[in-house]
Amino acid sequence: MPLPRWPWATLALTAAIVAVQADLWLNRSNLQQVVALRGQLTEQLAANRTAEERNQRAAAELADLKEGLEMVEEKARRELGMVRADEVLVQYTTRSGPAPGPLGTMAPAPAAPAAPAAASSTPRP
Repeated sequence: MPLPRWPWATLALTAAIVAVQADLWLNRSNLQQVVALRGQLTEQLAANRTAEERNQRAAAELADLKEGLEMVEEKARRELGMVRADEVLVQYTTRSGPAPGPLGTMAPAPAAPAAPAAASSTPRP
């Protein structure tokens, strides 16, 4: 009596399924790598958002600089310490404690006159 053909077909189909599953789990593009790449994608999207926000701030600052000189003047004052020709800039520092005396002993600090804060004055006619 001849053997039925269906067990061989079942074995061939099972082998094909095992081969496909092995390729899915063991190949270079397996499920673990897909999960890792999704994590990298999430990190990159977050970095792109922060870079985009930084670019928008820079573009807004550039537009302000192109529009008027007020922003240029403010930036020059803040970052470069520039003063107009008709202004007087007064700077002072305060001491937090007595100055060291000779040989490292603490001597009383000399009394310093009080200086006004940085002032901006315009000449009056």
